[in-house]
Amino acid sequence: MRVMSFHLMPYADLDLGVKERYPSVWIALPNTHFDPEKGHALYNRFLDELELAAALGFDGVCVNEHHQNAYGLMPSPVVMAAALARRTRDCRIAILGNAFCLREHPLTLAEEHAMLDCITGGRLISGFVRGVGAEYFSLAANPVHSLERHIEAAGLIVRAWTEPGPFAFEGKHYHFEYVNLWPRPYQKPHPPIWCPSMGSLETVEWAAHPDRKYVYLQNYSPRETVARYLDMYREIARRKFGYEAFSDRLGWGAPVYVGGTDAQAIEEARPHIEALFNVFLPKVSELMFFPPGYLSMNSYKRVAEAKRASRGNVRIETLIERGIIVCGSPDTVRRTITEAHHTMGFQEFVTMLQFGTMPAPLTEKNIRLFAAEVLPALQALDDRNYRGYAPPKVAAE
Repeated sequence: MRVMSFHLMPYADLDLGVKERYPSVWIALPNTHFDPEKGHALYNRFLDELELAAALGFDGVCVNEHHQNAYGLMPSPVVMAAALARRTRDCRIAILGNAFCLREHPLTLAEEHAMLDCITGGRLISGFVRGVGAEYFSLAANPVHSLERHIEAAGLIVRAWTEPGPFAFEGKHYHFEYVNLWPRPYQKPHPPIWCPSMGSLETVEWAAHPDRKYVYLQNYSPRETVARYLDMYREIARRKFGYEAFSDRLGWGAPVYVGGTDAQAIEEARPHIEALFNVFLPKVSELMFFPPGYLSMNSYKRVAEAKRASRGNVRIETLIERGIIVCGSPDTVRRTITEAHHTMGFQEFVTMLQFGTMPAPLTEKNIRLFAAEVLPALQALDDRNYRGYAPPKVAAE
């Protein structure tokens, strides 16, 4: 199994009292609450934490994209990936991901990813995401066209990375007389493509298509939901497309905290993980997070049901019980993830070791303890430790 260290880069110095005065820390929170001097310290601290993970043997470090919120301070994950490119040597750098479809000119992102791939000598992983519904309010994009633009932009990017130019591209949403990428990616035919998702059926089907077979990554979900979506990918591949999907196409992402004992881990993680789920994540209306047209009705029902368990006045005990986070002693964390792998068979595990308001000393302690006591056992896991996939009697819907 490959184990990656992911960072949201939240505004960890947020005054948590804002939750009483504003409907959300997404979009509606005035930017006067952002202190650039604190931002300077946080950005450099967060890069240090990812560089530490790389030095301690993680297989990759991961960044992502969010706009106009305190939840994640990376409107441009390319900037962070570029900062990491020259400060890491062997590990992958994963952008999980960039919302190409939110841009009117997605070729600029294709160029930037190609630059990063060349700088790193082929260590880039490109994540193709649609962006959560709130991003469409931030960038004044129409969510009704989200899936169409996502599919069209992804096709354009792959062609730009792989086909000799110049050539013309005429789609429904994108029109380019000249597609002629300079530079071209280092990796052939292109960087690995991952598809992090909240669980849209349409996204799973798109990722599983035999022309793509992209890595599907399920995040922030109860463990039983993760298992259902990973098996959905396998079942769609088998029944709809006629091939067996291997475990290296599947991933799970979750916040993790490791303490000396279970009780100590819970005590240390509690205020920060509860801040993440009760302040940084929730209080975004269903309409803002899932705007009309963004998901099909079938996908909306699935995703909304899975996410309700992690929003509101949630306690750490509930998050642990439902498998949304992993928290405990090294033995507990190691056993929990190993058992999940035995059940689900994923070969990519993306762990978030800093979350919410967690301060630097506690984050470094968490990274170092995970790297020393958990990481080696997880990296040794493969399909021999997976119980195997048992197809259901009824096709996946």
